[in-house]
Amino acid sequence: MCEKAVNVEAIFNENVFTMGKMKERLPRKVYAEVKNVIDHGGELSPATADVVAKAMKDWAVELGATHFTHWFQPLTGITAEKHDSFVTNPDAEGRMLMEFSGKELIKGEPDASSFPSGGLRATFEARGYTAWDCTSPAFVKKDATGAILCIPTAFCSYKGEALDKKTPLLRSMEALCEQALRIVRLFGNTEATKVTASVGPEQEYFLVDRDLYLQRKDLIYAGRTLFGAPAPKGQEMDDHYFGVIKERVGSYMKDLNEELWKLGISAKTQHNEVAPAQHELAPIFNTANIAVDHNQLVMETMKKVATRHGLACLLHEKPFAGVNGSGKHDNWSICTDNGVNMLDPGDTPNQNIQFLLVLACIIKAVDTHADLLRQSASNVGNDHRLGANEAPPAIISMFLGEQLEDVVKQLIETGEAASCKEGERLYTGVSTLPDLQKDATDRNRTSPFAFTGNKFEFRMVGSSDSIASPNTTLNAIVAEAFCEAADLLEKAEDFDVAVHDLIKEYLTEHQRIIFNGNGYAEEWVAEAERRGLPNIRSMVDSVKSLTTEKAVKLYEKFHIFTKAELESRAEVLYETYAKAINIEALTMVDMAGKQLIPSVIAYTTELASSIGAVRDACPEADVSAQTELLVETSSLLAESKKALNALKAITAEAAAMEEGEGQARAYHDRVMPAMSALRAPLDKLEMIVDKELWPIPSYGDLTFEV
Repeated sequence: MCEKAVNVEAIFNENVFTMGKMKERLPRKVYAEVKNVIDHGGELSPATADVVAKAMKDWAVELGATHFTHWFQPLTGITAEKHDSFVTNPDAEGRMLMEFSGKELIKGEPDASSFPSGGLRATFEARGYTAWDCTSPAFVKKDATGAILCIPTAFCSYKGEALDKKTPLLRSMEALCEQALRIVRLFGNTEATKVTASVGPEQEYFLVDRDLYLQRKDLIYAGRTLFGAPAPKGQEMDDHYFGVIKERVGSYMKDLNEELWKLGISAKTQHNEVAPAQHELAPIFNTANIAVDHNQLVMETMKKVATRHGLACLLHEKPFAGVNGSGKHDNWSICTDNGVNMLDPGDTPNQNIQFLLVLACIIKAVDTHADLLRQSASNVGNDHRLGANEAPPAIISMFLGEQLEDVVKQLIETGEAASCKEGERLYTGVSTLPDLQKDATDRNRTSPFAFTGNKFEFRMVGSSDSIASPNTTLNAIVAEAFCEAADLLEKAEDFDVAVHDLIKEYLTEHQRIIFNGNGYAEEWVAEAERRGLPNIRSMVDSVKSLTTEKAVKLYEKFHIFTKAELESRAEVLYETYAKAINIEALTMVDMAGKQLIPSVIAYTTELASSIGAVRDACPEADVSAQTELLVETSSLLAESKKALNALKAITAEAAAMEEGEGQARAYHDRVMPAMSALRAPLDKLEMIVDKELWPIPSYGDLTFEV
């Protein structure tokens, strides 16, 4: 029997202090001041902040809140929160009062030395500040802790350096807005007062049974399986993608949607993904800042709801070898506040000069800063995914589609695009089915950065990663390209001639980044090298792009990062990589030494005993099969023990090194191969050893038992 349908309209934004709720609860002048700051920047007066804080507190208390927190996004990649109650000292009659001041709303003070800072903060330099981001609405989060009022904030050091993901994002959004307005002004749009990056991140994830999850130390500590032989069936039948959603998973998705809708997250799409036990959720677009906050809440809520259903949600980019990993396609566009999508080509893109200039600027930006864009999608887990046959290669390229590629080709060759390919009719050949109007171009799922109608889809981002860094980078590099174009065009004597010449110049100089072919093909690697495109294969190799002269110039020009902030982030990334691989290596040592090798020894002991028993009972019996099995198992056991000893030694050497690039490279170049050397024989042994003796759930158990 089906449960009663949820009234989505009734519960949507139920736990969010929206602009509508502000308007209802705040005096008219106070609301106007808050809205003006949100729309145009500035600071609230102390008196206004107090009024807003009281209204926010009263609303939260009505929902059962007893505490508030400044909710921020440090360089750990996840969110952080410290809860303070609304209670104050009792009055003279012993009554407890619930208070929340404007000062508490606007500023918090967490310990800045306890979060990654890359050297910006020493242990004794503890003071840091969180500052209310009024552009992202406060919300109440309800769980076993109770109801907590969460106030989205930025996080910076005592000296003002950004220690989080939000501050640079907000800076980049302002830079993009300023430069994009210059572009639309050139084309006569005087009504727009703001241009905003809009983002819709698709979130892929795996669900496994929680009881089985708790039997795997690698999943608990590393988020991915460090051992595991392939299941008899994987994704080769293509029957999981868009397949019927299992009841247990469907129940989870239903509860997840309801939780997200209450938080104002417009969860739109849900379906099975390619790999067994893999799924996807996608929201409707939102401003980049709110989209980043929402995606952090999506990941947190996914894990929380999974636990309620006896499941575990895996967000690692490659939790299982041999089947597809998970990404987070970052759909990015730029829109004015008077309703113009600057990436909408219209019906005749060859005649849409503003669109062609915007496109040319983005092509220039991506080609110029391909290394930075690649770095923005780098994390430890994504090294296992990028370049595999389910994700874009590690080479940045742009897919435009046949229609725009043809327009670009005409512009490069002649300076004019006289024609434009149009979509044809798709004739189904069935009288009862409608004939369809085809799009003017196909899609390309192998492209890292693909134009998909009126937006770009950055497909390299990892499933566990924050989308703040990719969008900060996109905003910054496009702002630079807009700025350089506007600098030239604003002083042009003949704008029409100048803009046509500039479009042709940008497209000609940066056409190498355009590639509409198969990004998975080996031939593309050689072709990309011939074109001079960077092929940055690992996270460790990508980090140095942050501190090049080119990157420092870009980020400092638009006040997004200082050189010191960039250097600190590079150090954080090197340390993060080394620590993550160290945890994985130690987990492998623990599992191999305490679980897997002992189980193999037990199996060989039983096998040897059975051979002796058969010979005693029947000396003429043929025990060649058992003997061959014993020899093979013993050989792999010896190989495993040797590899285990090697991994211990190499990991210890890497751990003893000074933190930084050298240590990260040691983990990448030496520890990772040693881990693979240990995994190989033990995965073979899993296929031999009696399942009753193998101490951990198999791939088949994990991916087909939900």
